[in-house]
Amino acid sequence: MNLKNISVVYRKELRDLLRDRRTLRSMILVPLVVMPLMMQGMFRLTRTVTTNAMAEVPTVQILGGEDSPGVVSRLKSDPKLRIEPATDDWKQRIADKKIRAAVKIPDHFDSDLRNGTGNQVTIYNYEGEIRSGFAVTELDGFFRKLSDEVVRKRLEVRGLSPSLIKPFATVRENVAPPAKVAGNRIGGLVPYVIVILCFVGAIYPAIDLTAGEKERGTMETLLCSPVARTEIVAGKFLMVLTSALAAVAIACISMTLSFQLSGPKSAGGAAELGLTHVDPAGVVGVVILILPVAVLFSAVLLTLGLWARNHREALTYMQPFMFIILMPAIIGMMPGIELNSRYALVPILNLSLACKEMLSGVWHWHLLVLIFASLSAYAVIALSVAVRMFNRESVVFRT
Repeated sequence: MNLKNISVVYRKELRDLLRDRRTLRSMILVPLVVMPLMMQGMFRLTRTVTTNAMAEVPTVQILGGEDSPGVVSRLKSDPKLRIEPATDDWKQRIADKKIRAAVKIPDHFDSDLRNGTGNQVTIYNYEGEIRSGFAVTELDGFFRKLSDEVVRKRLEVRGLSPSLIKPFATVRENVAPPAKVAGNRIGGLVPYVIVILCFVGAIYPAIDLTAGEKERGTMETLLCSPVARTEIVAGKFLMVLTSALAAVAIACISMTLSFQLSGPKSAGGAAELGLTHVDPAGVVGVVILILPVAVLFSAVLLTLGLWARNHREALTYMQPFMFIILMPAIIGMMPGIELNSRYALVPILNLSLACKEMLSGVWHWHLLVLIFASLSAYAVIALSVAVRMFNRESVVFRT
């Protein structure tokens, strides 16, 4: 191949790309503005919703308890609970989020406490609903405190120390370095974001340089030039790769600046997320692993765009591919999925798991070499398929 010819094709495609506002929006505007705003908005919205839910005094109904005025009175006087009169449709009211929970007081609860006989309190809630969960937490705390108080009084009556039922205490203390904590916290999210940005940055240039050329009727003119088809596809591929990497680089710079400007105490701040403790060597490792993934995406998207007859058909082929590549990234974020030699061969999933390890400062060199080699092999195969497709007349002139 003639590098000069490849450079000519690359520069020609670069000029065309810089004139295309749609491609510039996908490559620059989305990573530079939209993604950071979305992340900041997500962090702020999550914190706001959680804070408001925690600040809300949950509304609760008491079921039963007519013969136990003591516990009912204490529940009603608890400032962390708002007691509503019991209704027959209490289950429906919980399901409709009109009340957050209901507590069933068994018969003779007060007298059973005095007599030392056990009984069971049942708390009804809306499983998975955050405000109902906070209500359950408050009710659990109330009855746990009541239980401890009853036990303490019984021990005092018998002249015994409360330490008999609680002979020791347990304390949690983190021993992992800050870099490992930060890497484990954001390690699964980083490749997920990178995969999206890399794909979005490559998709529109890939369509424009293939299906777009067919629609505009400029593909034939390009093929008439004294440049080998392999050199043409190489120039187009390098342009798509440049767009993908530029989108990732711009987004990373933008998000870094937004985290720094947000401050350590604000929602999404770098210190709050632990980004200030991320291992710099891990960041370099992530960048290295991005390269074969970007090559893979660029080659696959170029092939799909070349096979399509027009923009619409190319998008039809590429949009399902987005879900296919996101599934391994999502699986890599799941707890309990650890990097091993088998997962190291699964594209995207291996990137996700490796990023989590490297950002934590953990380096499994034999697995990292296997990951880089497998990703590079997949990228070479995809690129060879793109070259072969470009050499087929039935594909290039498929309209």
